[in-house]
Amino acid sequence: MITTLEELEALYGPPHPRSIEKEIAFLNPDYNAFVEASPLVVIATAGEEGLDCSPKGDRPGFVAIIDERTLAIPDRPGNNRVDNLRNIIRDPRISLLFIIPGVQETLRVNGRAVISNEPPLLGRFEVGGKLPRTVIVVTIDAVYFHCSKALVRSALWDPARFVERSRLPSAGAMLQRLSHGKVDGATYDRDAPARTQETLY
Repeated sequence: MITTLEELEALYGPPHPRSIEKEIAFLNPDYNAFVEASPLVVIATAGEEGLDCSPKGDRPGFVAIIDERTLAIPDRPGNNRVDNLRNIIRDPRISLLFIIPGVQETLRVNGRAVISNEPPLLGRFEVGGKLPRTVIVVTIDAVYFHCSKALVRSALWDPARFVERSRLPSAGAMLQRLSHGKVDGATYDRDAPARTQETLY
């Protein structure tokens, strides 16, 4: 077991100089381009009740760049667990991972977050007359891009490696088992496409 920083650093050695050079405390034009092109961001938070890692997705550019040190992320309808929002109230630290289809590099943002329901800010994210309930506002502490190795190893964007959805349990089947039969899986799966579209915003 590796239990000390000294052991860890002896095993791995110093970080590659380029990994340090690419970290900055603001969004430059290159990093802006990644945020604007991303339709998916994974948000990591921590709080007294535990950890949370939640995907947020919408059309590319749905994460608003307020300025070079500030991002705003609308919180669209979900399951109302609001685990990441609960964590932010208790501990403002936040980490974001921006993912772009077909692109091997990802963009990482570390910072501190607050939750806003100010009407002018909510209005920036109106879709079809619907507003998010809240917006996560992130003050950036560090931003850097991850190299392509993880996505190359995973072949994430290779269509030949895509998994047929039918090879995995459906959402309805999983809920039926987890609820010990209280949820009818077939009905849940049949109604899911329409229900998803009706509650996207």
